[in-house]
Amino acid sequence: MELIKRNIHMDRTRVQAVTQFTLEDDVNLPENRPDIAALNLEKGEILVDEIRPGVDSVTVRGRLNFVVLYHTLEEGSNLVVLEGKLPFEEKINIQGVAPADTVTVDGEVEDITINMINSRKLNIQCLITMTARVDELYDEEAPVGIQGDEKVEYRRMPVNLAQIAICKNDIFRLKEEVALPSNYPNIFQILWNNVSLGDVEFKVMEEKITISGDIHLFLLYEGEGEDHPCRCFETTLPFSGVLECHGCREGMLPDIRYRLGQQELTARPDFDGEERNVSLELVLDIAIRIYEEERLEIISDIYGVSREISTVSHRADLRRLLSRVTGKTKVTDHIRVSGGTVLQLLHSEGSVALEQQETVENGIQLQGSVLVKVMYITGEDESPYGSAQAQIPYQYTLEVPDIAAEDMGEVHAEVEQLQVTMLDGEEMDVKAILSFSTVVFKNVPVELISQVNVSELDSGKMSGLPGMVIYMVKDGDNLWNIGKKYYVPVDTLRELNALESDELKTGQKLLIVKGN
Repeated sequence: MELIKRNIHMDRTRVQAVTQFTLEDDVNLPENRPDIAALNLEKGEILVDEIRPGVDSVTVRGRLNFVVLYHTLEEGSNLVVLEGKLPFEEKINIQGVAPADTVTVDGEVEDITINMINSRKLNIQCLITMTARVDELYDEEAPVGIQGDEKVEYRRMPVNLAQIAICKNDIFRLKEEVALPSNYPNIFQILWNNVSLGDVEFKVMEEKITISGDIHLFLLYEGEGEDHPCRCFETTLPFSGVLECHGCREGMLPDIRYRLGQQELTARPDFDGEERNVSLELVLDIAIRIYEEERLEIISDIYGVSREISTVSHRADLRRLLSRVTGKTKVTDHIRVSGGTVLQLLHSEGSVALEQQETVENGIQLQGSVLVKVMYITGEDESPYGSAQAQIPYQYTLEVPDIAAEDMGEVHAEVEQLQVTMLDGEEMDVKAILSFSTVVFKNVPVELISQVNVSELDSGKMSGLPGMVIYMVKDGDNLWNIGKKYYVPVDTLRELNALESDELKTGQKLLIVKGN
């Protein structure tokens, strides 16, 4: 006798670790850069160059790419852009990692501070959070049938499952070009930019995934002309496209995440040869996980009628879709500017940090903060532009009925709306709407039969069973456990007792005849 088994495809994060570290260094200005009179704006981005797994640790090499906009009093352009990089090497302790593992590492800039030491030297301090994890695919073998000549009884257990059908990483390239309005001067040089995405949506189709959303572009540039006027340009560009995805089809369950990767923004000439067009090339790093829901009949128990049957089982944690949920919350705060006066707001941007996630009754409690950055005009000759930021805490419970602590759900958070308005020359009002979404899988613990052993019946045990008996049904009895106890097929019990259903009542009498 042999079990017929079915592979159930699963995925999981086997191990994961999060670490924070501070990167600090002094940077000298290149000789071809003019002296610094005042710092205006700064930003940083983490790029990972090498990941080396070891035993219970992973070494990460990368760099912090930083950009600084500063004001100079020397002749020529008043605003100067300085770009640079700080290399780093960090060891992350992650229990259970082996040198052969494929480790994914994500790095985020939590905070960056750049201060002047003197007119030719800067001090850079950056707080970095790095997350390392090992994701893996694996199979569970579930018994769905029996092959052989043995006379056995078995029962099936229906299970709703969500199997991983497609698991891969892909990239999506975006290329857009936008023209400046006619009342804007031509571009002499781009000083500052910010690119973000919003309302990104993925849909699973036949053999492909469609993607759509908006590109939010902010540009601060120096215009052509004797005075090199500085102008700001902001726009939103809708985009759409298709990712080829062999094996996917409508009705499958997507859990797709994206990350804005490489960006390239350049000024290009229009048809008249004037620098009035902005070319934007983006790369989206996309993690694709697509699941397929299925109802499977698993053999949960077996007993023999003419021979002894024993089984070997193991525990497995399968899963089914519990819920796809979204939620929104509103946060408000004020930002005060220390030193100087705000004449005009130029641009604001926000990012959500999810710092704590805890399963509570019928929901997921989320805690974190929103980092809001604001760029503005000061009106001061030595420092015409400034920036301010605030870390606004939030707490929100995403409603997920029937969720348990062992259920799986990775929450995605983003700033859906952000509004910053001036209250006076030193204070700004901030209002933001945060949106959260997740796909939650219910953990389904089962005992899977992995092996069946067949042996001769114990003659002593069989002789102790009566040839015929009137059995009085006890509380908790069912036809299965009664048949298993007396080595009688369930169908025989139904037939002998003319049962129209499998329901039994306590005290009910059943005729049992051995050997039928």
